[in-house]
Amino acid sequence: MRRGICAFAISLSLFGSTLSATAATITVAGSTTFNTAVMLPYQKEIETATGNTLVVIPNRTELGIKLLLEHSADLAMISTTLDAVSRNLRQSDPTLPLDRLIAFVAYRARVAFTVHPTNTVRSLNSSQLKGILLGEITNWRELGGADLPIRLVMVDAGAGIPLTVSTQLLEGKPVTIENAIRVRISSQVAKVVEQEPGALGLTQQKNVPGHNIVELATEPTVQQELSYVTLDQPPPAIKSVIDATQRILNEER
Repeated sequence: MRRGICAFAISLSLFGSTLSATAATITVAGSTTFNTAVMLPYQKEIETATGNTLVVIPNRTELGIKLLLEHSADLAMISTTLDAVSRNLRQSDPTLPLDRLIAFVAYRARVAFTVHPTNTVRSLNSSQLKGILLGEITNWRELGGADLPIRLVMVDAGAGIPLTVSTQLLEGKPVTIENAIRVRISSQVAKVVEQEPGALGLTQQKNVPGHNIVELATEPTVQQELSYVTLDQPPPAIKSVIDATQRILNEER
C-alpha cells in the first residue's frame, strides 16, 4: 500500500515536471487589429489550451515583425499578407532576413469602406477606389455626391489595412491621399467617420455595427488576412499557440 502511494506521488511529481517543462511565457507583438479580433476575446482560452502564458504587445504589423527579427518577440501578429509586409520592409532595409519568416493564417476578415450617413454615395467601383487612394479623385462631387473634400480615415502607414489595400487594389503602390486622417487603431476609424461628413473610413467590417456610419458597396471586395509569423520553423510551445488559435477560431465560425 505504502509502495503504491509512493509510486503515485512520484508519477504525479513527474507529470507536474513535464507540464512545467513544456509551459512557456511567449511574447506576441504586432497588429492591433489582430489583437482586437483574436487576443482580446480568446487569449485566456489559448493559454488554457496550451499551458503557456502570453505577453501581448499590440503596436503595428511592421513593428511586430521588427521585434520578431530582433528576438524581442517570439511571435508576430500581422493583419495583411506576409508578402505585403516583406515588400514594404525590404524597401527600407534590404538586409533584413525576411526569407526566414513563416506565416500561419489564423483568420480572414473583410475590409469595410465607410462614410458619414449624410453622404449620398453608396457604392464605389475599382477605378473609383484607385482614384481616391492614389489622390486622383479628391472631392465627393466627382462621384455624384456633395461638394466636399474626401477625407480618408485609416490607421497609420505600416499597419495591416493600408498594406492590404495597397496589395489588392493598387498593385503595390502606397496610398497617397494628402489630407488623410490617421488613427492609432482600426476600431477608432468609425468614431471619426461619425463626425466627419467628408470621411471615407477604412476599417474591419466587424467595427461597423453600433456606429452611425454607412458601409459602401465596393467592387472588388478587399479581404484582410490575420496571421501569426515566426522566425524559422516554430518550436513546440509556439506551434501549440498557433494550432490552438486556429482551432478555436475555426470552432467559432
